[in-house]
Amino acid sequence: MTSPASGTPLTYDQAGVNYDLIDPLKIAAQRAAAATGAHLGGHGFSEVAASRGESAYVVDVGPMYLASIVECLGTKTLVADEMARLTGKSHYDSIAQDTIAMAVNDLITVGATPLVVQAYWAAGGSDWFSDAARSQALVAGWKKACDTCRVAWGGGETPALAGIVADGRVDLAASCTGIVSPKSRLSLGDKLGAGDAIVFLAASGIHANGLSLARKLAERLPQGYLTDIGNGQTYGDALLAPTALYSPVTEALAAAGIVPHYSANVTGHGWRKLMRHPKALTYRITAVPPKTAVLDFMQRECQLDDHEAYGTLNMGAGFALYLAAGDAQRAVDIARSSGVEAMIAGQVEDGPKRVVIDPLNVTFGGDELQLR
Repeated sequence: MTSPASGTPLTYDQAGVNYDLIDPLKIAAQRAAAATGAHLGGHGFSEVAASRGESAYVVDVGPMYLASIVECLGTKTLVADEMARLTGKSHYDSIAQDTIAMAVNDLITVGATPLVVQAYWAAGGSDWFSDAARSQALVAGWKKACDTCRVAWGGGETPALAGIVADGRVDLAASCTGIVSPKSRLSLGDKLGAGDAIVFLAASGIHANGLSLARKLAERLPQGYLTDIGNGQTYGDALLAPTALYSPVTEALAAAGIVPHYSANVTGHGWRKLMRHPKALTYRITAVPPKTAVLDFMQRECQLDDHEAYGTLNMGAGFALYLAAGDAQRAVDIARSSGVEAMIAGQVEDGPKRVVIDPLNVTFGGDELQLR
């Protein structure tokens, strides 16, 4: 096992990602965007105001709600490109699933059924598309993920943006549109409250959050991405495990008559995302899922304490469902039958806005997450 060359901790800030700088822009954009919602009235529709600041935007179109989202993959492609150089293997089928998961897993938090995905593949030049194996893997993986989520791939955009996107690189993003039907499936937290159970759906790896930190760590490992993480798997292969797609679980829950009171996709900000809803509530975690091997390796090699690790990465929990306590075990069983491991992780309590992780003696205060 290796250790960081400098012997000092490696944090997300050091990797060049500082949410204290990014989040104010998001808040400013949300406030400006909110002033545009009235335009819908001219078309006979209206926005669902409570969806502002949530993971997907919701519009009331009469018999149903329309939900939409756009998400960028981020820098995971850089890991795939480097692993292709080192091993000759393309991971762009997995990268495609990651990109769709970023959009779909956000859309379903509001109770929506994903219907249509659009692709945005912006390359640094036309030459990027000449690698047939890579391009075919991207297309095949995109279609396979669409089939898993039972969504239509409507189309997309494939610009060559020399001078904007770096030469030899690609910027991947996806938008997703879905419906909330019947309207009773809408899940924006109006019923969220003390006594609700918190159910975690297991992560499949790092997903697509924290890759800036992961890449910075690779620079400090003597064998880089080819480092064995302790289970016979290389660091690069472990990072490139595709993000879990959770819409089959949420659709199965709906079919069983289980409507979450709220949901959170655990991406940026790690477990701080568990208190995404603006209500003043305490989210007490009493059982912690096992870390995936790659996240255990990263925490150890970056020398992150639990507060930093769980406040940055998913640490084994990819998605959180907030449910009536009586539905929790059935939800776990349904998730497992859908091929996703799940567990009852804690409960919602009256109290100040915070996340309390009892087994780790870690607390995130409400001031540690500013999204709106």
